[in-house]
Amino acid sequence: MRVEDRVALVTGGAVGIGAATCLRLAEEGAAVAVTDVNIDGAEEVAGRIKEKGGRAFAMHQDVTDEGQWKTIVDEVVSRFGKLNILVNNAGIGIIADVEAETLEGWNRTIDVNLNAVFLGCREAIRAMKEAGSGSIVNISSIEGMIGWSIIPAYNASKGGVRILTKSVALHCCEKGYNIRVNSIHPGFIETAMVDNIGKQVTPELAAELTAKVGSMIPMGHMGEAVDIANGVLYLASDESKFMTGSELVIDGGHTAQ
Repeated sequence: MRVEDRVALVTGGAVGIGAATCLRLAEEGAAVAVTDVNIDGAEEVAGRIKEKGGRAFAMHQDVTDEGQWKTIVDEVVSRFGKLNILVNNAGIGIIADVEAETLEGWNRTIDVNLNAVFLGCREAIRAMKEAGSGSIVNISSIEGMIGWSIIPAYNASKGGVRILTKSVALHCCEKGYNIRVNSIHPGFIETAMVDNIGKQVTPELAAELTAKVGSMIPMGHMGEAVDIANGVLYLASDESKFMTGSELVIDGGHTAQ
């Protein structure tokens, strides 16, 4: 029970890494607020937690909506009494190189992947100060550390999450808040987002990308969502009490090359 009696809010909690994170935190004792634009999926995840005797509820959330952030955080505190853990997980990935990308597409990716993380950090700090402690885990990507020519907007957004995390971590230290802020950088994980990227291109290019991804991972295979959820659990627990502003890379050795 590594996060027993703590309250977590996980965005994008309906599927993939978000769902695995909700379930893993609940298994270790946390009450979990599951938010997503996919409310049916979020309800299903919350239901699975409650079936196992845990505490959870689901809410619809568009993470780009500033007003919803305050409403969601206030609802979590109202239901569970506090907020100790925020996992900024919601994100999108759209294939378009720098010549093909539109300003609309660029802004949409930045809004969901970066601006929403800023909003989440700001609102979580407000609640965590009252709780007396907190851990914010921002899901970035190895694509926030290295580039890939077909996803410049995604690269920029995830790179922004990486450095924003460090800035917010330093702010919390300087203010004397007992709030830690870290980022996780997944490599290629078997999730719906990765599947969706493959669907955006021709079958031939999808096969080429799959082969390329496989060859880039020294461990020889993609990771599972629970691999990232376990990293979130570590950063949310006291086991990482001397970590803030840090990067946890979970990528099968991809960026070691």
